[in-house]
Parts: sequence; C-alpha cells; structure tokens
Amino acid sequence: MSAWQIYRPTPQQPWTQERAAHLHRRSVFGSTWNELQRDLSGKPQEAVSRVLSDEARIDGIPDEFASLANLIGNAAAVQPNVERLKAWWIYRILFTPAPLQERLTLMWHNHFATSNLKVNNLPFMKLQNDTLREHATAPFGELLHAMLHDPALLTWLDAPSNRRGHANENLSRELMELFTLGIGNYTEADVKHVARALTGLTVKEGRFQFNAHRHDAGEKTILHKTGPFDADQLADILLQNPATAQRLAGKLIAEFCSEGVVNETAHNELASQLRTSNLDIGKAVETILRSELFFSDANINSRICDPMSFLIAPLRALELFDKPPSTLALSEWLQRMGLDLFNPPNVAGWPGNRSWLTTRTVIARANYVAAIISGDVYRPANAPDLQKLAKKHSASKNDAFETMMRILLLGGANENQAQEPIKSTIDSREANTVLALLTGFHAHLH
Repeated sequence: MSAWQIYRPTPQQPWTQERAAHLHRRSVFGSTWNELQRDLSGKPQEAVSRVLSDEARIDGIPDEFASLANLIGNAAAVQPNVERLKAWWIYRILFTPAPLQERLTLMWHNHFATSNLKVNNLPFMKLQNDTLREHATAPFGELLHAMLHDPALLTWLDAPSNRRGHANENLSRELMELFTLGIGNYTEADVKHVARALTGLTVKEGRFQFNAHRHDAGEKTILHKTGPFDADQLADILLQNPATAQRLAGKLIAEFCSEGVVNETAHNELASQLRTSNLDIGKAVETILRSELFFSDANINSRICDPMSFLIAPLRALELFDKPPSTLALSEWLQRMGLDLFNPPNVAGWPGNRSWLTTRTVIARANYVAAIISGDVYRPANAPDLQKLAKKHSASKNDAFETMMRILLLGGANENQAQEPIKSTIDSREANTVLALLTGFHAHLH
C-alpha cells in the first residue's frame, strides 16, 4: 500500500468544513465563503482537482488579470524603488486565478534565494520571478537549467567573476548544497571541479551570456563522472543523482505538511516517484495534495502560518476585492512580519516554521489584524463593511454575528461542539474587538 494513498472520506475522517478550509489555506492562501461551501458540497478529490487546475478561486479575480498584472509588473521593474515590485507580487498572489502557481513561486524564491540588496537590479529580479513562475510545476530540470542562465542568480553568486584559472566557488557550492544535492552528498573536490564547469557564465548588457574564452574546457571529475563538462552537462549530472530527488521531496513535504506528519518511508516513496517522473514537481504536488497524509488530523492547524498566508487569507475571507487594500501597505506589513520579498536573509533563505514567530513579528501580526478591521491597510484608511459581508452570507437576518465567526474560523472551532446562542446585532466597537481576535485565530495556524 502506498504511503501516499488517496484521501477518501470515512466516518473517522469525514469531509468537513475544517478539511476543506485546510486545503485552501495550505495550498492557495485561503478561500472565500462561497469557495469553501462549493467544495464542501462536493467530493474532496474534486476540490483538489480545482486547486491543481487553477479553478479553486471563483471570487476576486479581476477582468483582464493577466494584462493588468503585466502592466503593473513592467512598470514596477523600471522604478527605482523595490517596494513597487513587492507590491506587484502581492497583487498577483491576492488576485490571481492560479494561486497554487504563486505558492510554488514563493517556495522557489526561498529555494533559489536571491537578494536585490546585492543584485541591485529590479529588471533582473522581476525576470527571475517570472522564470520561477513559468517553471513552478514543471520537471525540476527545466527550472535548474533556466536558473543557470538567470542574470539575478548569477550576479548574486558571483558567477561573472568565475573564469578559467581563477575559479570562484560561490555558485558551485550553493548549487550543490542548497539547490540540488544537499550537505553531505558531495566533496570539496567536487566543489572545485563544479566551479570549473561553471566558468564562462556571465551577464552582459542585461542578459545572460556564455563567454567561451573564460570557460575551462578541460576534463573534470564530478560525483565520480569524468569529462569536459560545461554548465548544462553539470546540471544533468546533478539532476540524475538520487540525492537531488530526496532533497526536492523534503522541500515539497515541508511546504505542504507539518513536522512529524510524513515519516521516512513516505519521504523515500515521494523521492522515488520524483526520480521515475523526471523530477516532475507538478505530479509530486498532486500526490501530496490528494493524500490521506495531507488531510490527516495531524496535518491540520498544526503549523505556524507563514507571513504571506497570514497576510492574504483574512483578506480573502473578508472578501476585500472590490475596493482592495493598498498592496504597498500590505508589503510594509509583510516585512514587519518577517518576509521581505526579494530580500532573503541569506543564500539559505528564510528558515520558516517557528522562526516566523518572534516578539517583533508576533506584535506585527496582532497589529496587522487590527489594521484590517480598522481599515488602516487602505490609503487613506477605509474600514471594511463587515456588517454587509455578514448579511450577504447569513441564513437569516438574525445570525450576522455568528456568520462572521464562521467565515473567519472556517472550521477552526470544534464543529461538534454545541454553540451558545449568539446575539444577532453587532455593536461596532465590540464587533471590531472580537472580529480582530477571530481574524488572528483564522490566520495564526494553518
């Protein structure tokens, strides 16, 4: 029996609002009430199929999203301020019809962690972001080959200074340690020979260029293989090594599953699937999202919510679309919560999980929740009409407050627990306090 057997509802593990909400939170940055109810009324594997085929969102997608996103992104790339490029990406994540693609783009940004503080070139950073998005679910080899031609990554890891007779090992080391094999699966001799294979990769006039005069065409021995390898041949050697599949399996498990949910057997099985599928990331993601492991009780509400999910999920739950918050303001809040897009802390990226919570970032999360309710995520401030949203989804005019609780908790409360009667009218000051707490609960764990 496969460790990744498909989830099918049972009396012990029924298809509930909590499980439907879990699918949306963990994979596509949360849902609206309509999206949740649609999925809850059908079969769980149908809901997963919608996530995988970019049909999960039915609310908040602007007309002509693609052209608007391109216009905003291209304008941001030529501005002197990186904040506008961050705001563009947040706009994409909030409104895209393909949120799983954005989730994986963010994962790859943390994998090939590149900082504009050193690159200092916004067109390069946008090009890299577009490349990560284009290959987000493709066989990993397509992405790896593309990244070895990526001007931002090459600049970040000093590839232009790596030339025949004067090897620079920065890209060589990180290519094996972080991007493919992982620590312990190569030697220092491999690092030196890989650096030689990477000579000649450079950036000229804003584009990737291979300079044959700087390339070391001599024989190298890399992972027990010998030949006059260049960068593309080197990439193929790394892709064929079982350690790369093992590392990618761990990367995907960490993205979608909580600590301790996936045992060594399941990890190895996913790595084996990757090896036999040409490291097809999309297929591996599908295996995870369809599985009993993904929908298990141990995997639900059991990990610290990453800042991007904390940022986006309440906005989607409260349906702040027609008059959306300022994405520049959202970018500022995201940085306060510890995620500074295009500026990872180092080449290893953000460690994630419990490291997201510090004294500073916990305070920022609480303040962000209050800012949503008070309207301070808008410029100028504009408090959202929560009464209107409650009435929109209320079964009757007398349960507006309870409806808001359900919208924000999305199954986070014990669904079998008897509910005390809740008053039907909402005092504005009291409502803001309670809703702020509920919004915080909604986003704190996922």
